[in-house]
Amino acid sequence: MTAAAAFDPEPVPLVRDEADRLMVAGTRISLDVLVAAFKRGKTPEAIHDAYETVSLADVYAVFTYYLRHRGEVEAYLAEQERDGAEIQAQMEAEYRPEGLRATLLARLDT
Repeated sequence: MTAAAAFDPEPVPLVRDEADRLMVAGTRISLDVLVAAFKRGKTPEAIHDAYETVSLADVYAVFTYYLRHRGEVEAYLAEQERDGAEIQAQMEAEYRPEGLRATLLARLDT
């Protein structure tokens, strides 16, 4: 048996949550958050410091996955952004922000 056969490759630490978002396994941190920080020029160490629930090894693994599958990840991120915009538009249509302050202040007076 060779030394190379002594270990198995590790899977990418991403899982889908109940809303079908890609999350770092065992955390509440999404792929979107990590990639956005990476695109802003944050180092893996700085990202780990900001999101301590994500191990430094997982930050590197996620970035390796992103760099190797950039097209698919960017398509996923664009879809997430579209979905978020649709939800925001629905919420704004249902709960009009105009007069919200007055409505909330009136509730305090009752």
